[in-house]
Amino acid sequence: MNLMCPARILLLPGDVQDPVVGDRIAQVYAGPFEVAAGTRLADHLGVRLTVVPELAQRPDEELQAIADLHRGETVVVLGADLGLKLPAIVEHSGDGWTRVPTDNEVTLATYEQASEKFRESIPKEPNELLIDLLAEGVAPGANVLELGSGTGRDALELERRGFVVRRTDATQAFLDMMRADGYDADRLNAITDDFGGPYDAVFSDAVFLHFDRAQLAGVLRKALRAAPVLAFATREGKGEEWSNRNLDLPRHFVMWQEEPLRELLAATGWNVEQVRRSESRIGFWFSVLATRA
Repeated sequence: MNLMCPARILLLPGDVQDPVVGDRIAQVYAGPFEVAAGTRLADHLGVRLTVVPELAQRPDEELQAIADLHRGETVVVLGADLGLKLPAIVEHSGDGWTRVPTDNEVTLATYEQASEKFRESIPKEPNELLIDLLAEGVAPGANVLELGSGTGRDALELERRGFVVRRTDATQAFLDMMRADGYDADRLNAITDDFGGPYDAVFSDAVFLHFDRAQLAGVLRKALRAAPVLAFATREGKGEEWSNRNLDLPRHFVMWQEEPLRELLAATGWNVEQVRRSESRIGFWFSVLATRA
């Protein structure tokens, strides 16, 4: 059996609402109880849907048959239970199904291992430019959800200015760091978790640059449901890159040009109020204030 170029299978829950689909998808497969969701997704992606009657009863055999048809391609499957937390990307290794970590999961693993080195590498001052933007959208006393609080640097300044901040991060090491400093902080993965709320604003400094374009679209839709105001900073540039800069471990970065970023915000329900461009030692940044359309 040729295993040199296996198929990648993106497993999604059968009740998927806002699918985060970044790869080019060759086809959508669904079990008999997931036909409606599969039809919506296939129509959205512009690909064919195939219903697999025995998918729930024989997931291993049916997934293997699908993989054999799609070597070197990525397909979506709804309704297969391999005992994994979904969404998940799997490949067949020859001995069974192996979960493939996403680029974002590799990046989070780097932050888990190098949180102290990260704290030492970043400026000690908060992002005053982004906080100034937020202050133009909401008044002191506003409830703010911070995605990716990291070391807690920005949250301190937000609170100093009178905002009520919910600190969150997907990295346990950063949660432990903030809690050791005496602050409450909640585990929240912006890609996979619900944001809760409602809040007056969502704030995120240098976090969206780790999300691919499909992931960011999903995060922006969730932010729209959570709050009427959004303030975030992300990298300007072209394409994507892996870098070991500062932490000596890999992190994945996604850069943006202004017009595509504006288009994505509009497509996910946001009006762009301001975009401010700034420069740091690693390049140029966009700081964005947006309001619910």
